[in-house]
Amino acid sequence: MSFREVAELQVLLEGVPLPAQKQELIDYAREQDDHRVAGLLERLPDREYGTIDEVGEELVHVQPDRPSPDAHRPQGDTDLPPGGAAYTDAKAQPGAVREHGPRG
Repeated sequence: MSFREVAELQVLLEGVPLPAQKQELIDYAREQDDHRVAGLLERLPDREYGTIDEVGEELVHVQPDRPSPDAHRPQGDTDLPPGGAAYTDAKAQPGAVREHGPRG
């Protein structure tokens, strides 16, 4: 299915009351006398659709995949100022590398 066909389908479905089940979408397309679109909607998984974009996404995948649950997560806040104690030290050298504990 092409992006153009999905866009046309979405325009046709503009007036459908949402959320709607797959069969309700098909029935609406038939009421609009568009049996070609109704046939395209037959490809949908049998579930409820909350938006017209959900319908289009089921037919032509355009959204990027979501990251896996084990993707890198940012570290939490530490309640410390950025730069540690040097943040409030007027004599601290900007950009200097500071040690973060004993060397091993």
